[in-house]
Amino acid sequence: MPKSQWPPGIRRVKPAIKQLNYRGEWDKKIFAKAVAVVGSRMMTKYGEIMTEKLVGGLVGAGYTIVSGFMYGVDTMAHRVCLENKGRTVAVLGSGLDCLTPAENDNLYTQILEDGGLVMSEFEANQEARLWTFPYRNRIVTGLSQAVMVVEAGEKSGSLVTAKWAFKQGKKVMAVPGAATSGLAMGTNWLIRNGAVLVSSVNEVMEELGESLQGPTLQVEANLTGEEKKIVNLLKLEAMDADEISRKLKKNISEVLVMLSNLGLKGVVEEIGGKFMVGLDYAD
Repeated sequence: MPKSQWPPGIRRVKPAIKQLNYRGEWDKKIFAKAVAVVGSRMMTKYGEIMTEKLVGGLVGAGYTIVSGFMYGVDTMAHRVCLENKGRTVAVLGSGLDCLTPAENDNLYTQILEDGGLVMSEFEANQEARLWTFPYRNRIVTGLSQAVMVVEAGEKSGSLVTAKWAFKQGKKVMAVPGAATSGLAMGTNWLIRNGAVLVSSVNEVMEELGESLQGPTLQVEANLTGEEKKIVNLLKLEAMDADEISRKLKKNISEVLVMLSNLGLKGVVEEIGGKFMVGLDYAD
C-alpha cells in the first residue's frame, strides 16, 4: 500500500514504518474514530466485564476498536466489537501468514468478513518473536486517537503500548483495579503517571470529547427499600449472598431473590461469586 494512503497518525510513528501489509477491504474511514483497547493476556473476570462494557460503549458511539490480536483482553476486545456489529483492526506481531495465536484463526476470518482489517509491517512469513510484539505496539497506538488499558501486570506488554502512546502525544486511559491484584499493578501505575482513570462508558466518552446528549449511557432503576439497602452495602465492597444475608439479618432465600431482581434491572453484577454495583448504574 502506498504511504500516501496511510492514516496520518501512522505516518508519524517512530521508528518509521517501512511497509504496511493488510488483508481486508481498505477504507480510510475506519480510522476516523479509532481507539486502541489493550490489556493482560491473563484476563480476569473483572477484566472481561470491563472490556465488554467499555468496548460495547465505544462501538455504540461509532468507534473502531484497534488491538493486538493476542490472548486475553486483546481477543476479548476484538470479539466484543464484532458482537456489537462494529469494525475492528487487528495488528499482528507476526507476518500475515504466520497467525499468532493459531487458536484465533476463526476470529481472523470473522474480522475480515465483518469489514475489519488485519495488518502487519512484517513480511508475510515472519514468525512472532519476543521483539516483534513491543515493536508492533507502536502501530496499534499510531492507528488510534487514544489508548485504553484494561488490565496490566507490572511488566505487561500493555505498558509498552501505553508508553508508545505517551511518546506519540496520544491520550492514555486506564481502568483501575484492586491494590491487591497483580493485574492492576500496571494500570494503577499508569494512573499515577499520567493516564486518565476511567471506570464507565460515560467517563470514556467524556475523555474522547463526545457529547452525552440523548439517552443516558447509565442504567437507572426504581428500587424498593430493601433493594436500596443491598445496593448501599455493595457500594462499600463486593459481598457474597451469605455476607449480605448476615449484614441485613435477612433469610438467604429472600436475599437471593432480591439479588436476582437487581441483576435483571442492571443494578448489580456477580464476579467470582461476589456481587458488586453495576458499572453503569446511577442512583
